Amino acid sequence: MSLIDIPLVRLTRPDPSFPGLFVLQLDNGPENRITLDLISSIMQALDHIDQCLDRLSEQDSAKGGALITTATGKFYSNGLAIDDAMEIGDAFYQPFMNMLSRLLTFRVPTVAAINGHAFAGGCMLALAHDYRVMRADRGWIAMNEIDIGIPLIPGMAAIVKAKVKPQNHLRECLLGAHRFKASDAVAAGFVDKAVEESQLVDTAIQYAKALAPKTRGLSPVFHLIKAEMYRDTVSMLLAGGTSPGSYMSKL
Repeated sequence: MSLIDIPLVRLTRPDPSFPGLFVLQLDNGPENRITLDLISSIMQALDHIDQCLDRLSEQDSAKGGALITTATGKFYSNGLAIDDAMEIGDAFYQPFMNMLSRLLTFRVPTVAAINGHAFAGGCMLALAHDYRVMRADRGWIAMNEIDIGIPLIPGMAAIVKAKVKPQNHLRECLLGAHRFKASDAVAAGFVDKAVEESQLVDTAIQYAKALAPKTRGLSPVFHLIKAEMYRDTVSMLLAGGTSPGSYMSKL
């Protein structure tokens, strides 16, 4: 049973002995398209996790906390609801980039358990986590905007550049729209481990439990270090603007 009644997601605590550990399962249809409603639900879930962490006893807060996101079926997320995004513009993109910023700097470690394909906005959602574990036998992670004829706005490019390195892998990702299978993504360095589907969430939990003690006492230090680690990226995400290449008018 979900900890809170929020549409399109399911929030659980997988281990009663570790109440600071949460799993957020996306449930927005078979493709888990990122809609404004899903963005709102994820933000509500993050608010609820914050409240739960604040209410932990001293003994439980000493264990720290962590968050895993995952889904079921063929897709982790097949990206933005692109027709809505193109029609609404900033009113769609800015909530999405606010959500990416929130995840990128979240107060506890975050692990994406990538159960299937993660395309475009779904790839960005996965990249906003601290660590990524991916199903080995099925699924690609890719930025395919160039193939569908949609340029990246500045904040979106910023989060990919922050996580996909070195330059040759970034070039493959953005200009080649390369579909990285799990083993390729591990070799490229932006997925941490590839595992069998049956081991996916358990492996993510292992990562989460290993990292959680870094937030023991739930002080703001972990959050503040991430905020500085990704200062430039978050600044671009929060700056708004949906005009790719606008700086080129000054050249």
